Amino acid sequence: MTSKTYEICLEIAGPTAIWTRPDTGDSPGTYPAPTRSAAKGIFEAILWNPAVEIVPSRVEICAPLVYHHYATNYGGPLRKSGQVRGDNNYQLFATVLVNARYRLYATLNPVSRGDFPPKIRQWLERTRSPCHAFQEIFERRLKRGQCHYVPSLGWREFVPSYVGGLQTALHPTQADLTLSLPSMPDQVFCKPVYGEHALAYAQGLVIESGVLRYGAPHAE
Repeated sequence: MTSKTYEICLEIAGPTAIWTRPDTGDSPGTYPAPTRSAAKGIFEAILWNPAVEIVPSRVEICAPLVYHHYATNYGGPLRKSGQVRGDNNYQLFATVLVNARYRLYATLNPVSRGDFPPKIRQWLERTRSPCHAFQEIFERRLKRGQCHYVPSLGWREFVPSYVGGLQTALHPTQADLTLSLPSMPDQVFCKPVYGEHALAYAQGLVIESGVLRYGAPHAE
């Protein structure tokens, strides 16, 4: 018998977004839609549980794509050693999206591991369907505006103006938008939780009628 599939979804919008293309070097450019790992991070910002894997399945683009040049003074650890010693920043230029809005969808899979933290093991003992329980808790937190950490539209400083339930009637999908994405990061870690860095790419993705479908995730 086929097990039931559980899905979660949300809508997110903000004045600025960047989904960094790794081939754009030190002047980052953006994909038109979030990568699968970025979408997963947005879902996990609302609720994270190592016993349930969130697998983003598709994203709907709900606002026109408007690209904009962006500059900021960077003072982080990736500066040259001389700049760090002198406490000097450098200007970082990027191409970002403005007034972005997306609807994200994901399926839930149980994670079969035996070394969960004690609180997670106790939680698993109290539920017969971890994915169903996760779905209900996620929807409740989304409705209340609760989060595990503040979600972002790419960079941490790009905080959203809206995160919540779907507003399909107010913000329809950009049905006239069709684009090809020859290559896009798909996986960052080798396992759903507690995995090591193992970047993998998806090839030949297409945004069709404003919808990007990520396809099957890479196998472990």
